[in-house]
Amino acid sequence: MLYDSTKPFHTYVDAKAGTVDRAIFADQAIYEMELERIFARAWNFMCHESQIPKAGDFFLSFIGEESVIATRDKKGELQVLLNSCRHRGNAVCRAEMGNARSFLCTYHGWTYGLDGQLIGVPGYKDFYHEQLDKSQWGLVKAGKVASYKGFVFATMDPEAPDLDEYLGPVGRLGLDLMAEKGDVVAVEGVQKNLIGCNWKLAVDNLYDWYHVQISHASSTMSGYSRPLVPAVVDEGAPKPPQQNQQMLHRVLLGDYGHGISGPRRSPEMREYQQLVGDKIEPLNDDRWRDEPAAKAALGEAGADTRGHPNIFPNLWVASGGTQLSLRLPRGPGQCEIWWFTLVPRDMPKETRDLRIMRANHTFGPAGMLEQDDGENWDQSTRATRGPIAQRYPLNFAMNLGLGEPTVTADGVRYIDTHINEHAQLWTYRAWAEWMDADNWADLKKSRTPTPVGAV
Repeated sequence: MLYDSTKPFHTYVDAKAGTVDRAIFADQAIYEMELERIFARAWNFMCHESQIPKAGDFFLSFIGEESVIATRDKKGELQVLLNSCRHRGNAVCRAEMGNARSFLCTYHGWTYGLDGQLIGVPGYKDFYHEQLDKSQWGLVKAGKVASYKGFVFATMDPEAPDLDEYLGPVGRLGLDLMAEKGDVVAVEGVQKNLIGCNWKLAVDNLYDWYHVQISHASSTMSGYSRPLVPAVVDEGAPKPPQQNQQMLHRVLLGDYGHGISGPRRSPEMREYQQLVGDKIEPLNDDRWRDEPAAKAALGEAGADTRGHPNIFPNLWVASGGTQLSLRLPRGPGQCEIWWFTLVPRDMPKETRDLRIMRANHTFGPAGMLEQDDGENWDQSTRATRGPIAQRYPLNFAMNLGLGEPTVTADGVRYIDTHINEHAQLWTYRAWAEWMDADNWADLKKSRTPTPVGAV
């Protein structure tokens, strides 16, 4: 099935039936429109401020397939610059991260300041006769750059709403689930690998708790994966309350496609953690949620959610607030996965080492779980390409029409239910709205509001 430019994108996603057309995962023309209509105008995660703490520090990131430099200028202000010389388009930065005084194009030597301004041109006097207006030929700068509690984002579209508005309550909560653990810093190094899948399938999997017992059975059998209960290090401590993790789930659906979905803590589990105190295994200790600052930031909706947030389009806050993952598009059939690990700055070395070890061996190229997931995504992507398969949509209808929102005092809505597919379908519904909108004004006007009734 080839992309039909006369067909609105919302016809590819049937929100009432809970189905999604397979063509959106396979068609090259649709993919190229995603780069323009989603990535080129969304707020994209760049890095954590702890990765670029000083003037001149830089981190190489991506907006869609386009390389960008997140840096601090001489004043310490955040800048995001397109990594492409204005002369012939060559990259002006090749290192993944570091510190620089300027950025030099190795083709002809054009040199740019940390703020993107063109500051050096070989032959400026003799070859250009001083007629080149350097003020007009600086690096392309992001339309807006901002940071939320240390998480740096950029959008290339100056018409985009400010970051705080873009994130909304659900997006901010997704980041709060990591930021409120303390003064968190990024561990040096980012795990990167390519998987043969469409980026959207990798995104929707983060909400998927239906696959865990099947896809990750070998991890459980090996003893590596453990239930989401606060294991204790003292054998004499009380036993945790029994709870069915498949039946205790919380879902939050936010503006522009943000969402959070997954297991939640029961009141009994919260009381149990306070009862056993420091006997809890450090990696399972959720008592930080009851600290006054965290409690205020998380609110009623976030106090007990242990689900996975996604900041639309492609930032996953994963693994209990320990890791971040970017699903970077590399064509309709390939996705580059990046894994950042963040830990509290003052975390004891023994606990820090344990957390890093668990991060390295859970997800990423050496991760037990992502090896399972990658195989699934690869096969799912392959099966979206065939003309016969494309006659039949994918099913995202689990619990459709049965999710009843609860509204908190501050107006945040959440759904307490069992394993479901509400967040996946919400993501594809938002995807269609982004793709149908011609600009930000159109998207703001046409987007589906956060659900009030059953979803």
